[in-house]
Amino acid sequence: MLSARSNQIQAWAFLDSDHALAQARAADELRLSGQPIGPLHGVPVGIKDIFDTSDMPTENGSVLHAGRTPSRDATVVARLRAAGAVIMGKTVTTEFAYFAPGKTRNPHNREHTPGGSSSGSAAAVAAEMVPLALGSQTNGSTIRPAAFCGVVGFKPTYGLISRHGILTLSRTLDHVGLFARTVDDIALLAEQLVGYDEGDPDTRARARIPFVEVAAAEPPLPPMFAFVKTPHWERADDETKEGFAELVEQLGDRVEEIELFPSAAEAWEWHKTIMDAEMAVNLAREYETGRDRLSEQLRALIERGREVRAVGYQRALAQIRPIHESFVELFEQRYDAILTPAAPGAAPKGLASTGDPAFCTLWTLCGMPALSLPLLQSANGLPLGVQLVGPRDGDARLLRTARWLAAQVAAS
Repeated sequence: MLSARSNQIQAWAFLDSDHALAQARAADELRLSGQPIGPLHGVPVGIKDIFDTSDMPTENGSVLHAGRTPSRDATVVARLRAAGAVIMGKTVTTEFAYFAPGKTRNPHNREHTPGGSSSGSAAAVAAEMVPLALGSQTNGSTIRPAAFCGVVGFKPTYGLISRHGILTLSRTLDHVGLFARTVDDIALLAEQLVGYDEGDPDTRARARIPFVEVAAAEPPLPPMFAFVKTPHWERADDETKEGFAELVEQLGDRVEEIELFPSAAEAWEWHKTIMDAEMAVNLAREYETGRDRLSEQLRALIERGREVRAVGYQRALAQIRPIHESFVELFEQRYDAILTPAAPGAAPKGLASTGDPAFCTLWTLCGMPALSLPLLQSANGLPLGVQLVGPRDGDARLLRTARWLAAQVAAS
């Protein structure tokens, strides 16, 4: 059954059934031996094909890296194995996790994009090939495909989960992303992955976060939401605007619409400057040795990045802290989460584009945790994602708030 569905959706860059079964048998033997087992014992997980795996190729969605087989696992892959997970295979990514689409189709309608860049991970979870998958986000690469495919997608606080052994595009913006079909499953997965790693200098030592316990708890008070349209509200289609109007009406006095402070208006340009410059550096070798085999979109980005002046780059970096501090004040004063679209609308028809990440950019730049919930639906039956954003290091509480919101919508 997996093979037939896999051929339709094409979520996998590498899938070896015999290898997956061998891992599952080893998990069974360990359980029967009476030895301790982990919280993900025997659970199949899909891994985006930019995460190093010692027993599978990691080709980064590019012909330039065809056949590349790392000798070591990425830190998060090692943590999954330690928790007992079965690494099912490598899921399709767009070329170098940027915009040029891969082969994956949207499980809800194969004529529509699954989003990107974590297209295979979102589609594999949506098609019930695996219950859990890993992706990444440098702009909107987790939240957008989760919204398009109708699953829960989670981008944690910057630096919460190690990126060691994962394709580096932008140290300032890269995040690990998580996919599941429920908030509870996201909490279970996150709890296994969080932690300090000397291989990623942006992680830090911290107390254990009880994601599962916190996410499952009832909030002490009904959450308060800040509805933020962002300066890009005009990009949202009519169905998204109507859906959010209904959601806001349903939440009643638990939501207030707020305007972003003026300093945030340029955040999209700052993100672009940082992303262009850092990707140009990190993909310099690929550009120098194989630019003719890169997509037009990626070549254009690298060439823009090579022209970014140091003063512009440093100015953009300097804006992150003050924007983030303004959001800290917002959360401290009144709100549990920001409510905003995950994407301008449902997954666009056609496979030439992975969609518009505009509603994800600000939260990625600020390193704030964000989550997409499949709460709305378009007239043609495709999912419409609702994005919740929380304060940095408020990840578990954000999952608790998301669970509360999902329950409220389901009960209406």
